[in-house]
Amino acid sequence: MKRILLSIVLITTTLAVALPTSAAPPNRMIGINIVLNRDITDQILADLSKYGRVTDAIPQLNAVTIRAKASLLPSIQDLPYVAAANPDAERYGAPIDTVAVSDFSDGLSTWNLDAINVTDVGFNNRRVGYDGSGVYVAVLDTGLLDSWRQYFPQERIATEYAICFGGGGGDMGFVSTQPNKWEHDQNSHGTHVTSTIIGYSLRGTRINGVAPKATVIPVKVLNQNGSGWSSVIAKGITYVADLKAGPLAACPVVINMSLGGPALDAAEKAAIDYAISKGVIIVASAGNGGAAGMGYPGAYAPVISVAACGWVGEWSSGSWWYSVDVGDPTEPADFYITDFSSRQKAGQDLDVAAPGSWIVGPYQLQSGKISYYFLGGTSMAAPHVTGIVALMAQKHPALTAAQAESILEDSAIYLAPGSRTVYTPYGITTISWDTDATGAGLVDAAAALDATP
Repeated sequence: MKRILLSIVLITTTLAVALPTSAAPPNRMIGINIVLNRDITDQILADLSKYGRVTDAIPQLNAVTIRAKASLLPSIQDLPYVAAANPDAERYGAPIDTVAVSDFSDGLSTWNLDAINVTDVGFNNRRVGYDGSGVYVAVLDTGLLDSWRQYFPQERIATEYAICFGGGGGDMGFVSTQPNKWEHDQNSHGTHVTSTIIGYSLRGTRINGVAPKATVIPVKVLNQNGSGWSSVIAKGITYVADLKAGPLAACPVVINMSLGGPALDAAEKAAIDYAISKGVIIVASAGNGGAAGMGYPGAYAPVISVAACGWVGEWSSGSWWYSVDVGDPTEPADFYITDFSSRQKAGQDLDVAAPGSWIVGPYQLQSGKISYYFLGGTSMAAPHVTGIVALMAQKHPALTAAQAESILEDSAIYLAPGSRTVYTPYGITTISWDTDATGAGLVDAAAALDATP
């Protein structure tokens, strides 16, 4: 089983809209809602069962639901005891107000974007000449919250390619496609991950993203409690690879996987190899196992894996996360590797590190209630690198996975083994790490772009 890689959490009227139902193919089985003009009787239920399978009855409403072929709907409507019948209609609980701008490229900087040299303190402050335009980023995760339109510009989410895969798990492992479920997440993990890549609206204030003009494809492969199966993830990877081979053939495509498990699955491995062969670049979390070692697929060599680092300026003031300037040029002594970030073991491949401690973004504990949280984990580190790869791919659309990994490693800022005194909301602590924790070091967007052909 795969789980999201998240370790630290600190807390700082929906409207049902009916959309038109398109005509179903005549032989397709659909749900049909029926309202009777009389009480429900056994005789009526038996008669309706000739048309399909009766699935439910609501005596208070004299209503019955059945599964039947779409072609039988007119016959059901003509029955003498039927007052009305129609296909079961979809409903959406997402708030209807949306973000009014198309991107957050002029948005407020946060410490983590400053740390990787994408932005500087303040607004309208990008330090790099690329913004991810023309690049698609598939976020294989829990999907997006119902309220995603209040966090992200609609232009930045590729709803036409968004999808959900479910099921999996041993002998009961049929993997199903579940349309529209991708935007009804209750977990928030995928929404927070997405916010690092493209930025987000914080109650009307624009917050910058690593690649604010990239287009995100939400691919839900984890369920509502944040776990899932390799068979489902393999299906999601393959889906994205086929998009790259088909309608997105002319566009760079990057996958972010802030998830992992203790062993590399054969189907998952095959899917990764297949995707890379189609030109997709894959970034994944290293894992939150600390000394226990890395998770997969991050530890698989062709994947760009990301450890989590923090900044010694954390909690230096109440507004430190956006108002305190991270020093330039980047000073290695200002950063540390988090204690939860997975260390590289024999046979594993750790590539680079990125901010993964105290990252602010959209996260909800109550459905429909807009809220923001600090989160920590290699789940938060991976999308920083994914965003940088999107910038690199914008500059060089033919960029390969091997080229991207090599450039990121060669341009990274080495974090030598050591210890740092770190301020936290709970007091002062000392965090130490060795050579197995950093990979090539802290990613540097500006240097990586300079090294990209």
